[in-house]
Amino acid sequence: MKVIGVTGGVGAGKSEVLGYIAGNWNATVVEADEVGYLVMRPGKACYSAIVDLFGVEILKEDETLDREQIAKIVFEDKEMLAKMNAIVHPAVKEYIRKAIKREEENETDIFIVEAALLIEDKYDEICDELWYIYADEETRMERLKQNRGYSEEKCRSIFRNQLSEEEFSNHCDFEIDNSGDFKETKEQIQQKMQRMQIDETM
Repeated sequence: MKVIGVTGGVGAGKSEVLGYIAGNWNATVVEADEVGYLVMRPGKACYSAIVDLFGVEILKEDETLDREQIAKIVFEDKEMLAKMNAIVHPAVKEYIRKAIKREEENETDIFIVEAALLIEDKYDEICDELWYIYADEETRMERLKQNRGYSEEKCRSIFRNQLSEEEFSNHCDFEIDNSGDFKETKEQIQQKMQRMQIDETM
């Protein structure tokens, strides 16, 4: 089984790429953000530590974490963000390690980890390859405006807080240009899979 880490700037179209791969190859896709939500649910790995860190004030009536309130706190307090990440990120990585082992036993061909902080959190330790989904800044901004209703100012603020194109490119083994028609993106993915000798299931 090939373990691939996928990353890229916001608006690059990672979800579309992952959906295409999952639909056409014997592949399992795990998104680190989704795992982060799972490990913070009541009774799960990070729940008690998060409550201890922020206090019971961040609990909803049903005892689940109020993620909006937490997001507001960590946006204004970088120290709290670092403390929360120190709790959540190792748990997410451990969850993904177990998922990789499980999928190996299920004879899955490709296991994909999608993470915004793939490089920063050193996912190269558990991945065979890192893939960078690239789209130029103008294209990404247009997508974010149309699909999420973001203002240009908000887009630029997000871009500033992410790695540069050069940093993404330097740390990744393979690059997919998703700036244009998705048909061109599909061709790039198909060629890469052929080089990896992994056949389409459809």
